[in-house]
Amino acid sequence: MRTARTWAVALTGVDGHLVEIEADVSNQTPGFKIVGLPDKALGEAAQRVHNAVTNAHLELTRRRLTVNLSPASLPKHGSGFDLGIAISAVATGGVLDAASISRTVHIGELGLDGRVRPVPGVLPAVYAAARAGFDRVIVPHANETEARLVPGMQVRAATTLAEVAMWHGADIAVADVEPVAAAIPIESERDVLDLADVVGQEEAVEALIVAAAGGHHLLMSGPPGAGKTMLARRLPGILPALNEEAALEVAAIRSLSGAAVNVLDDLPPMEAPHHSASVAALVGGGSRAARPGAIVRAHRGVLFLDEAAEFSRVALDALRQPLESGSIEIDRSGFRARFPARFQLALATNPCPCGNYGVRGAECICPPIAIRRYSARLSGPLRDRIDIDLQVARVAASRATSSERSGLTTGQARQRVEAARERAAHRWAGTPWSINAEVAGSWLRQGDVRLPLEVRSTLDRALERGQLTLRGYDRVLRLAWTMADLAGVDKPGRDELGRALFLKRGLIA
Repeated sequence: MRTARTWAVALTGVDGHLVEIEADVSNQTPGFKIVGLPDKALGEAAQRVHNAVTNAHLELTRRRLTVNLSPASLPKHGSGFDLGIAISAVATGGVLDAASISRTVHIGELGLDGRVRPVPGVLPAVYAAARAGFDRVIVPHANETEARLVPGMQVRAATTLAEVAMWHGADIAVADVEPVAAAIPIESERDVLDLADVVGQEEAVEALIVAAAGGHHLLMSGPPGAGKTMLARRLPGILPALNEEAALEVAAIRSLSGAAVNVLDDLPPMEAPHHSASVAALVGGGSRAARPGAIVRAHRGVLFLDEAAEFSRVALDALRQPLESGSIEIDRSGFRARFPARFQLALATNPCPCGNYGVRGAECICPPIAIRRYSARLSGPLRDRIDIDLQVARVAASRATSSERSGLTTGQARQRVEAARERAAHRWAGTPWSINAEVAGSWLRQGDVRLPLEVRSTLDRALERGQLTLRGYDRVLRLAWTMADLAGVDKPGRDELGRALFLKRGLIA
C-alpha cells in the first residue's frame, strides 16, 4: 500500500471541520513531511510520531513519507492530529486494515513513549464528526467520558498507539501501561447561594426575577455594601435549568477552554472576570489559535462585571456587538473563528470613586469632574443596551440586625421564572425567539402584538422628547411583556409599561 487515509477534526472556534489525513510513500529522498497548512505545534508532529511509532514497536517506511491534511486551505493547529497522522503513516506499510482506518476519526496527542495524551476540545470535535456522518471515533483515555456525551457515537478510548494499531488489525503485543490522567475538574459551589439570604432588598430581588424571566441585561448602581454582588451571584440560581442542547454547547466551550468535562451540567454558567481584564480576556483571542474569552464561557449563563466602572472603556465597549448579535467573531491573519456568546449581562458599579455620592449621612470627597468621568466610563451606547437600570440602597440597621429573613427562596423564584418563560415560549412559538429579550423590536412595534395607543402613549412621549432611543423604546416593550408574563396576564397594560419605564430609566409613567 502506497497511500493510506484516515480522518481527524480541525476546530475553528466551536465549529469543527473534518480533515482527511493522507499518507503517501514515494521514491524520493527519505524524510517525513507534513503539508496542508499546519501550525508550528502540528509541524513538530513528525518527530513525535516517529518516536511514538518506534517505542510502540511499529515500523515506519524508510522512504519519503508525505502526510497531507486536506482541505489544504483550512488552517490546522494543535497536537490533536498526532494519532491520525501516526495511524495513516503506519498503514502505508500494509499492516493495518485500510477500510477500518478510513471510516474512523482519530483524535489525540502522542507522547514520545507512545502513550495517547488528552487534548482540549474533544467534545466539539466528536460532535462535528457525528454531524458529518461518522459513527466511530478513537480518543485519548482521559477524554473518554467527555466524548461519550455525544449520542450515537461508538467511542473507543486509547491508552497507547500500539492499542489503536491492534484495533485496526495489526499483529502486535500491547503492553499494560498507566494511561495519561486528565485534569481534575473544579467543583462549583454556586448551588449554595439562596435568595433567602438577601435582607431588605425586596425591590432589587423583584428586579432580579424580572431580569431572569425575560433574559434582560441588568445594571445595579449603589454604594459599597448595598448588596449588589450578593444579588448578582444569585442570578444563575433562579434561571431555568439548561436543556440538553444548551448544556452540550456549554460543555463544548468548557472543553475548548481546557477544562475537564465529565457530565452535562444543567446549571447556567457564571463568569465574573476581574476589572483588570483586557479586551482579549473578555472577548477571546490568540495569535495562532482562537481561545474563548469570558463572554463565550458565559454563553447560556451570566456574565457578571463587578466594579464595572473600573474596567477599561475599550473592554466594556467590546461587549456592545455580542450583546446585540449573540455571537463573537475573532479575525486574525489567516483565520476567522466564531464563538456563541448569548449571555445575560449583569453590571455592578458605585456612584463615584469613593462610593458615597448621594448616600444619606455619608460624605463624598470626589470633585464633580471625577464623578462625571467615573459615570462616563459606562458609555451611552452600552447603557442603551441595558434593560434594567436599578438603584440599590444600603439596608437600614434595624433590618440588617433583625432575625427576619426574606420569604422568597431561590427555588420559589425559579418557579416564577420558569412559569413566565413558558408563557413567553408559548406566545413566540413559530418564531425564531423563545424569550422576550430576543424578540425583534420591529415585531413588537409593528407586528400583531403591537400594544394599543392608549397603553403606549407614555412610552411614545418619552421617545419623542428624546428620553429614550428607539433601541431603548424596544427594550421597554420587552420588559413590559416580561412583566405581563410574571403577572399571568395576556398582554401588558399601563401598569406593566409604567413599571418597565421605571426599571429602564427611572421614568415615571
